Amino acid sequence: MSAIERYWHARFDGRRDEGAYTLFVLIFVFALFLMVGLSVDGGGRLAAQARADDIAAEAARAAGQAIDLPQAISGTADVVDPAAAQAAAQAYLADAGANGTADVVNGGHAVRVTVHLTYRPEILGAFHFGPWPVTGTATAQLLTG
Repeated sequence: MSAIERYWHARFDGRRDEGAYTLFVLIFVFALFLMVGLSVDGGGRLAAQARADDIAAEAARAAGQAIDLPQAISGTADVVDPAAAQAAAQAYLADAGANGTADVVNGGHAVRVTVHLTYRPEILGAFHFGPWPVTGTATAQLLTG
């Protein structure tokens, strides 16, 4: 056995691979945790988006029922009362625990509601991702006839 071989065997004593899998396992576990986090928190964000859209649609429907009665009774116009529509939408948003705005558009024939929610990731939050803002918008058209 040469001097280099004796040094090599004395130095490493046949344990050259010791700890080689530790780094691989750590990287694999981190990647697996990240993939699970993306799927869970991605689904959670989509659910929050759907909830924001649903709240906006219901608030717009509530606001669309605030018809301007004097104009409707006299037959001059079938439009919503802007102040009553905004109050109805804000009341619905408050009951749902959401923040948002309501605007009367199209000459009083429609109400547009925008809802702002925040999704806080459950798993990716550990990696300091989020919170993510989520916005839902819906328009209720006043139909008469």
